Amino acid sequence: MSSKSKAPPAVADLDEKQAKAELKRLAAAIAHHDKLYYEKDAPEIADSDYDELRRRNDAIERRFPDLVRADSPSRRVGAAPAAGFAKVRHPTPMLSLDNAFDEDEVRAFFRTIRNFFRAPEDVKRVEEASIEMMAEPKIDGLSASIRYERGKLTLGATRGDGVTGEDVTANIRTLATVPKALHGSGWPSVI
Repeated sequence: MSSKSKAPPAVADLDEKQAKAELKRLAAAIAHHDKLYYEKDAPEIADSDYDELRRRNDAIERRFPDLVRADSPSRRVGAAPAAGFAKVRHPTPMLSLDNAFDEDEVRAFFRTIRNFFRAPEDVKRVEEASIEMMAEPKIDGLSASIRYERGKLTLGATRGDGVTGEDVTANIRTLATVPKALHGSGWPSVI
Protein backbone atom coordinates (compact mmCIF):
# COMPACT_ATOMS: atom_id res chain seq x y z
CA MET A 1 0.00 0.00 0.00
CA SER A 2 1.34 3.42 -0.95
CA SER A 3 2.10 5.95 1.76
CA LYS A 4 0.96 8.75 -0.53
CA SER A 5 -2.53 10.03 0.12
CA LYS A 6 -5.15 9.76 -2.57
CA ALA A 7 -5.87 12.96 -4.50
CA PRO A 8 -9.18 14.57 -3.50
CA PRO A 9 -12.00 14.39 -6.03
CA ALA A 10 -12.31 17.18 -8.58
CA VAL A 11 -14.51 20.08 -7.49
CA ALA A 12 -16.89 19.36 -10.38
CA ASP A 13 -17.41 15.82 -9.01
CA LEU A 14 -18.34 16.86 -5.46
CA ASP A 15 -21.89 16.60 -4.21
CA GLU A 16 -23.16 19.00 -1.54
CA LYS A 17 -22.33 16.72 1.38
CA GLN A 18 -18.78 16.12 0.09
CA ALA A 19 -18.32 19.84 -0.60
CA LYS A 20 -19.36 20.71 2.95
CA ALA A 21 -16.88 18.20 4.40
CA GLU A 22 -14.12 19.40 2.08
CA LEU A 23 -14.69 23.06 3.01
CA LYS A 24 -14.43 22.09 6.68
CA ARG A 25 -11.18 20.21 6.01
CA LEU A 26 -9.75 23.08 3.94
CA ALA A 27 -10.68 25.71 6.55
CA ALA A 28 -8.81 23.73 9.22
CA ALA A 29 -5.80 23.01 6.99
CA ILE A 30 -5.47 26.61 5.79
CA ALA A 31 -5.85 27.96 9.35
CA HIS A 32 -3.12 25.56 10.46
CA HIS A 33 -0.77 26.69 7.69
CA ASP A 34 -1.62 30.37 8.28
CA LYS A 35 -0.64 29.99 11.93
CA LEU A 36 2.67 28.33 11.01
CA TYR A 37 3.46 30.94 8.34
CA TYR A 38 2.23 34.18 9.91
CA GLU A 39 2.63 33.57 13.64
CA LYS A 40 5.47 31.06 13.95
CA ASP A 41 7.43 31.90 10.78
CA ALA A 42 7.76 28.15 10.25
CA PRO A 43 5.85 27.05 7.13
CA GLU A 44 5.73 23.33 6.48
CA ILE A 45 4.42 23.35 2.89
CA ALA A 46 5.53 25.16 -0.25
CA ASP A 47 3.79 28.40 -1.22
CA SER A 48 2.44 26.69 -4.36
CA ASP A 49 0.84 23.92 -2.26
CA TYR A 50 -0.72 26.53 0.03
CA ASP A 51 -2.00 28.46 -3.00
CA GLU A 52 -3.57 25.24 -4.30
CA LEU A 53 -5.46 24.75 -1.00
CA ARG A 54 -6.79 28.33 -1.30
CA ARG A 55 -7.74 27.86 -4.97
CA ARG A 56 -9.61 24.64 -4.17
CA ASN A 57 -11.47 26.33 -1.32
CA ASP A 58 -12.42 29.24 -3.60
CA ALA A 59 -13.56 26.91 -6.39
CA ILE A 60 -15.79 24.92 -4.04
CA GLU A 61 -17.27 28.13 -2.61
CA ARG A 62 -18.02 29.40 -6.13
CA ARG A 63 -19.77 26.12 -6.96
CA PHE A 64 -21.60 25.92 -3.60
CA PRO A 65 -22.08 29.54 -2.42
CA ASP A 66 -24.60 28.48 0.24
CA LEU A 67 -21.91 26.41 1.95
CA VAL A 68 -19.45 29.25 2.61
CA ARG A 69 -18.38 28.87 6.23
CA ALA A 70 -18.16 31.65 8.81
CA ASP A 71 -14.50 30.68 9.30
CA SER A 72 -13.82 30.48 5.56
CA PRO A 73 -10.29 31.37 4.46
CA SER A 74 -11.88 33.59 1.80
CA ARG A 75 -13.27 35.81 4.57
CA ARG A 76 -9.97 36.61 6.22
CA VAL A 77 -6.57 38.02 5.34
CA GLY A 78 -3.34 37.01 7.01
CA ALA A 79 -3.51 36.20 10.70
CA ALA A 80 -3.92 37.86 14.06
CA PRO A 81 -1.07 40.19 14.97
CA ALA A 82 1.86 38.58 16.78
CA ALA A 83 2.14 39.13 20.52
CA GLY A 84 5.67 40.58 20.44
CA PHE A 85 4.81 43.83 18.64
CA ALA A 86 2.67 46.85 19.44
CA LYS A 87 -0.66 46.78 17.62
CA VAL A 88 -1.54 49.24 14.84
CA ARG A 89 -5.08 49.75 13.57
CA HIS A 90 -5.09 50.48 9.84
CA PRO A 91 -7.13 53.61 8.92
CA THR A 92 -8.56 51.61 6.00
CA PRO A 93 -8.44 47.80 5.76
CA MET A 94 -5.22 46.47 4.27
CA LEU A 95 -6.40 43.76 1.92
CA SER A 96 -4.53 40.96 0.23
CA LEU A 97 -3.49 40.43 -3.36
CA ASP A 98 -4.85 37.51 -5.31
CA ASN A 99 -3.29 35.10 -7.77
CA ALA A 100 -4.25 34.25 -11.34
CA PHE A 101 -2.60 31.19 -12.85
CA ASP A 102 -4.18 31.06 -16.29
CA GLU A 103 -6.05 33.19 -18.82
CA ASP A 104 -9.50 32.18 -17.52
CA GLU A 105 -8.60 33.36 -14.01
CA VAL A 106 -7.31 36.69 -15.36
CA ARG A 107 -10.52 37.18 -17.38
CA ALA A 108 -12.62 36.34 -14.30
CA PHE A 109 -10.66 38.92 -12.30
CA PHE A 110 -11.36 41.61 -14.93
CA ARG A 111 -15.08 40.73 -14.92
CA THR A 112 -15.11 41.13 -11.13
CA ILE A 113 -13.42 44.52 -11.36
CA ARG A 114 -15.78 45.71 -14.11
CA ASN A 115 -18.79 44.64 -12.05
CA PHE A 116 -17.41 46.26 -8.90
CA PHE A 117 -16.89 49.64 -10.58
CA ARG A 118 -20.04 49.37 -12.71
CA ALA A 119 -19.94 51.00 -16.11
CA PRO A 120 -20.91 54.67 -16.32
CA GLU A 121 -24.49 55.23 -17.52
CA ASP A 122 -23.35 56.47 -20.94
CA VAL A 123 -21.47 53.19 -21.57
CA LYS A 124 -23.88 50.62 -22.92
CA ARG A 125 -21.80 47.57 -22.05
CA VAL A 126 -19.59 46.98 -19.02
CA GLU A 127 -16.89 45.62 -21.37
CA GLU A 128 -16.57 49.11 -22.92
CA ALA A 129 -15.77 50.81 -19.61
CA SER A 130 -12.15 51.89 -19.38
CA ILE A 131 -10.49 50.90 -16.11
CA GLU A 132 -6.75 51.35 -15.68
CA MET A 133 -4.91 48.58 -13.88
CA MET A 134 -1.43 47.40 -13.14
CA ALA A 135 -0.33 43.78 -12.90
CA GLU A 136 2.98 42.26 -11.95
CA PRO A 137 4.36 38.85 -11.05
CA LYS A 138 3.49 37.90 -7.47
CA ILE A 139 6.46 37.72 -5.17
CA ASP A 140 5.76 36.09 -1.84
CA GLY A 141 6.97 38.01 1.15
CA LEU A 142 5.96 40.45 3.82
CA SER A 143 3.36 43.12 3.12
CA ALA A 144 3.77 46.39 4.94
CA SER A 145 1.95 49.67 5.12
CA ILE A 146 4.33 52.62 5.37
CA ARG A 147 3.17 56.05 6.52
CA TYR A 148 4.89 59.37 5.97
CA GLU A 149 3.80 62.55 7.73
CA ARG A 150 5.15 65.87 6.44
CA GLY A 151 7.64 63.86 4.40
CA LYS A 152 9.06 61.84 7.32
CA LEU A 153 8.66 58.10 7.84
CA THR A 154 6.47 57.75 10.93
CA LEU A 155 5.04 54.22 10.82
CA GLY A 156 5.58 50.81 9.30
CA ALA A 157 2.96 48.14 9.97
CA THR A 158 2.34 44.59 8.84
CA ARG A 159 -1.03 43.65 7.34
CA GLY A 160 -1.90 41.40 10.30
CA ASP A 161 -5.56 40.48 9.93
CA GLY A 162 -6.21 43.38 7.57
CA VAL A 163 -7.64 45.63 10.29
CA THR A 164 -4.94 45.40 12.95
CA GLY A 165 -1.26 44.80 12.23
CA GLU A 166 2.06 44.93 14.07
CA ASP A 167 4.13 48.10 14.43
CA VAL A 168 7.39 47.25 12.64
CA THR A 169 8.61 50.83 12.19
CA ALA A 170 12.01 50.08 13.71
CA ASN A 171 12.46 47.12 11.34
CA ILE A 172 11.35 49.17 8.31
CA ARG A 173 13.88 51.89 9.16
CA THR A 174 16.68 49.33 8.73
CA LEU A 175 15.81 48.77 5.05
CA ALA A 176 18.10 50.82 2.82
CA THR A 177 15.50 50.81 0.02
CA VAL A 178 12.84 52.54 2.14
CA PRO A 179 13.50 56.29 2.37
CA LYS A 180 13.40 57.74 5.88
CA ALA A 181 12.30 61.07 4.39
CA LEU A 182 10.73 62.02 1.07
CA HIS A 183 12.77 64.42 -1.00
CA GLY A 184 11.36 67.39 -2.87
CA SER A 185 8.30 69.44 -2.08
CA GLY A 186 4.59 69.30 -2.74
CA TRP A 187 3.95 66.07 -0.88
CA PRO A 188 0.58 65.71 0.85
CA SER A 189 0.84 66.05 4.63
CA VAL A 190 0.10 62.30 5.04
CA ILE A 191 1.07 59.55 2.60
